[in-house]
Amino acid sequence: MLLITGAAGFIGFHTVRRFLREGIPVAGLDNLNDYYNVDLKKARLRELEKEPNSSLFHFEKTDLADREGVARLFDQYSIDRVIHLAAQAGVRYSLTHPHAYVESNLTGFVNIMDACRLAGCDHLFYASSSSVYGANRKTPYSVSDRTDHPVSLYAATKRANELLAWSYSHLYHLPTTGLRFFTVYGPWGRPDMALFKFTDAIRNDRTIDVYNYGKMRRDFTYIDDIVEGIWRLNRINKPRWESWYQEEAKKNGEDPLPFALFNLGSQSPVELSEMIRTLERVLGKEAKKNMLPIQPGDMLETYADTSDLVRIIGPFVHTSLNSGIQQFVDWEQNHFQYFSN
Repeated sequence: MLLITGAAGFIGFHTVRRFLREGIPVAGLDNLNDYYNVDLKKARLRELEKEPNSSLFHFEKTDLADREGVARLFDQYSIDRVIHLAAQAGVRYSLTHPHAYVESNLTGFVNIMDACRLAGCDHLFYASSSSVYGANRKTPYSVSDRTDHPVSLYAATKRANELLAWSYSHLYHLPTTGLRFFTVYGPWGRPDMALFKFTDAIRNDRTIDVYNYGKMRRDFTYIDDIVEGIWRLNRINKPRWESWYQEEAKKNGEDPLPFALFNLGSQSPVELSEMIRTLERVLGKEAKKNMLPIQPGDMLETYADTSDLVRIIGPFVHTSLNSGIQQFVDWEQNHFQYFSN
């Protein structure tokens, strides 16, 4: 059975729903922590219960850091493939709560990998982040670029995940694929994200904090596009993966290793100030802005080079920022109660 961790989270919820709609049985793991409004996480799970194939979904409240609990879940459901999306998120939160990132993003990640090893899983997909590029100023970001200067603890843990995965692929021949997500947004997202905060503040005539005076650029990627990339990668059969590993090894002059990294972004970076103008147009209301310098841990720009990904899963049309924000605002009008932390 397929295990999707972080099933009550933003990306995890959408991913579970897509697989259920395709008729795929899913075991879901989440610890339902209180990093943000737990009612939102529970509401996502209730949405999954409404799916026509909801009987294919089996949810378990388990903490990644609980090694024995994770092992029991693998045994109970005979897990043979994992999409690991659970993590302690948030760049700024990592500045004040470092141990939460160590427990979830490091200890929890090793627990998942080792459970995959012991269960003989055929593939581990896991969420990485564009934040791993850190102080890198070369754009667009390529998976071959250096990533040894993370500017936040969150980014450092995500880069550590990639290195740990490489080790497990090398030592145990566990196939691992890391997906570097770029500024994911959309309905059912996290209340600590800028789009949530800005929408709520503008609607209620509150001032929004705009860091680096709105001059940061982000490769905003709509949630459905992220899930489409995950779905397509998961559908690739084993011979095609093995062929891809062989090609990459030959290109790099290395021995074949069942390890891959891909960027998953829209390839269309937009300045923060332009995102705010788009939101203002959709809401029909101007924002009150508090212009501030850049915060510690923030990156000036993110911009995905997805050519490696497109080569293996094929091209697909990305959702425009205007359309994505409109869909988010339409959702927000009926779910504003989840905006409080």
